Amino acid sequence: MARHDYYEVLGVQRDASPEDLKRSYRKIALENHPDRNPGNTEAEERFKRASEAYAVLSDPQKRSNYDNFGFDGAGMGGAPGGFGDLGNFTDLFSDLFGDLFGGARPGHPRGGRSQRGADLRYNLDIELSDVIEGKEASIQLPKMRPCETCDGSGARPGTRPELCGRCGGAGQVIFQQGFFRVSRPCDACSGAGEIVRERCTDCRGSGRVEGTQSIRVKVPAGVESGMRLRLSGEGEAGVAGGPPGDLFVVISIREHPFFERDGPDLHCQVPISFSQATLGTEVDVPTLEGKVKLKIPEGTQTGKVLRLRGKGMPSLRSQGRGDQLLHIFAEVPTRLSKRQRELVEEFAAEGGEEVSPVTRGFLEKLRDLFE
Repeated sequence: MARHDYYEVLGVQRDASPEDLKRSYRKIALENHPDRNPGNTEAEERFKRASEAYAVLSDPQKRSNYDNFGFDGAGMGGAPGGFGDLGNFTDLFSDLFGDLFGGARPGHPRGGRSQRGADLRYNLDIELSDVIEGKEASIQLPKMRPCETCDGSGARPGTRPELCGRCGGAGQVIFQQGFFRVSRPCDACSGAGEIVRERCTDCRGSGRVEGTQSIRVKVPAGVESGMRLRLSGEGEAGVAGGPPGDLFVVISIREHPFFERDGPDLHCQVPISFSQATLGTEVDVPTLEGKVKLKIPEGTQTGKVLRLRGKGMPSLRSQGRGDQLLHIFAEVPTRLSKRQRELVEEFAAEGGEEVSPVTRGFLEKLRDLFE
């Protein structure tokens, strides 16, 4: 068999990157693999040449030797078409095409009777006040649990799964196909590596049963709505002794009637009277930890924002807490007694305000606008 330049075989330049080599080889191998071209000797030949080229060029040391010394330097000085290190190349081929051609490395079973349990999701509602110091919640979670009768093995009590005699417990059988050693799941044990002769009657051989489990969930201070807490191993039990899945607890913070959260800060509205805004005062305002006194300066205008430092929310990412921002609005009375009206008019007159003329002036301007 004549030798072909490895770069030409793969259709790449001599400075091709490892990604370019892999992409080109994968394309050629997929098109010419013997399983897809039974009886086609030309396709088989192209497949062998591409495989030999990739086995060398994908190895940095062999590629360097090949670039400097040709086929002899790459360790391919033997019979044309051979592979200097078939075992390593078989692993390489399995990594590239194991999912397509059913191959898996010996000693690395794929699938089989034993399976990982499913991940679960649980929505946990908490109060805004719970975010201050965090909390520990107890939840009741319906899920598949390990069968206590057989300890999750799936075998009847008093028996145990037997090692598969065909694959020796590897879960894979290996056979030779041309230049390649190909492995596939063992038919005798379905890739599990063991065989259950007598199944547990409670779980019917699955190793798990339906049940409900009480789980303690620690919610850290500073969490936000939508955050997920991962509890490893608290998902559903695996099949036939497989590892359990994980539980993801999704946090949802209930709306508060008074506070609105904005990251680490809390916002709230504080209504005060006209006289309090004018003269100044002290009022009690709520926080998530109880009431505090707030000084309202005289002449406070609606829209003024006062700040209580350190009365906001903690943060998961930093120490300390945010602030509580109080948005002041002065309530203007809508109904006045006769005496109250007199006092307001006296107040206006004392300040040089003419309430009635201003009203008449506005009406005159409005009349002029439409004339």
